[in-house]
Amino acid sequence: MADLTTNLHAQSFWRDARHLATENKLTLMAAVILLLFIVLSLLAPWLIPYDPLAVDSTAALKPPSFAHLFGTDALGRDIFSRVIIATRLDIGMAIGAVFLSFVVGTATGAIAGYFGGWTDAIIGRFMDTIMAFPLFVLAMGIVAALGNSVENIVLATAIINLPFYSRFARSEVNIRRDMTFVEAARMGGNRSFRLLAFHIVPNILPTMMVQGSLNLGWAILNAAGLSFIGLGVRPPTPEWGIMVSEGASYIFSGEWWTFVFPGAALVITVFCFNLIGDGLRDMIDPRSRR
Repeated sequence: MADLTTNLHAQSFWRDARHLATENKLTLMAAVILLLFIVLSLLAPWLIPYDPLAVDSTAALKPPSFAHLFGTDALGRDIFSRVIIATRLDIGMAIGAVFLSFVVGTATGAIAGYFGGWTDAIIGRFMDTIMAFPLFVLAMGIVAALGNSVENIVLATAIINLPFYSRFARSEVNIRRDMTFVEAARMGGNRSFRLLAFHIVPNILPTMMVQGSLNLGWAILNAAGLSFIGLGVRPPTPEWGIMVSEGASYIFSGEWWTFVFPGAALVITVFCFNLIGDGLRDMIDPRSRR
């Protein structure tokens, strides 16, 4: 019986996946572009034509050409090389922050939703405290207090995203804790934490993963925003937010390439994550398909 159920779930998964690949062209395109970005970031040290930190004053602010595909910045650094290298850092920070907030938020929300009472009250008030602040301002405060390192940016982004996962997990677990399959598992001798870990939480993971995929785009924007205002990664480290900030001072003088290419990489990545999140939502809930 278990094997039959597993086979049915597998068939349903691949059927929905085929639907996304054949009917939802935008999601497929977004997945391909995002995969290309990830491959480029992994192979960046072997693909980039120039050292992203190398300064060449004789080549400062050169427009896009065959020698420099995306042009050069005010210090003569190759923008194409810096954009490719920055892909690894920005996507890596976003994945790290979302993974941390996903794990902690799901765990705390599941515990609050299952046990209720004072446990729910304490966790709920903590999440309310985080939500009481403007989230980007809170991230600024955390990074300013701890220091603008990659680790602290990931931590700050994870903290401001924590309430979304915790509240969502709480509501989902609260709905499922008295369902028939949970009662059957409880009568089978499963204790509370085993029920949560092996019966309830696995049932809410698909919808949580949709939230996570959508949150990846916001995490990248948050990290880039912190860098843009000077509270993120420190120069001369290649990072999209820093590059847009440095290029913004040349908007009126006509060196458009200094901010357009890193900004375009940022926009395309966030857009792809959002499209993939919509596709995953359609895969989990066929009723949302249009």
